[in-house]
Amino acid sequence: MIALSGQSIDSLRRAQAAERETERASEFFDAVALWPRSDLDRHLGDRAQVPWRLIVNRPLPTLYTVTLTDSTGGRVLLTTALYRAEATRATP
Repeated sequence: MIALSGQSIDSLRRAQAAERETERASEFFDAVALWPRSDLDRHLGDRAQVPWRLIVNRPLPTLYTVTLTDSTGGRVLLTTALYRAEATRATP
């Protein structure tokens, strides 16, 4: 009974830690979702964004995919696609 109780407490602690990590990642991701094209373009590729890895790709001229993983890149925490209109050119 004591061992089971200890395991339950340990499981609860891990679940709470995972929830806190997801909340922090979500807050960061909310900020990334507001970045303009220029910021997204500057962050293209895979880079460390302590304590995570941020992966920004642009599969189409107006579409960016953004993925946030754990620091090893082994576990995806969040992913989304963002639309950013192309800059319009002024006609002379």
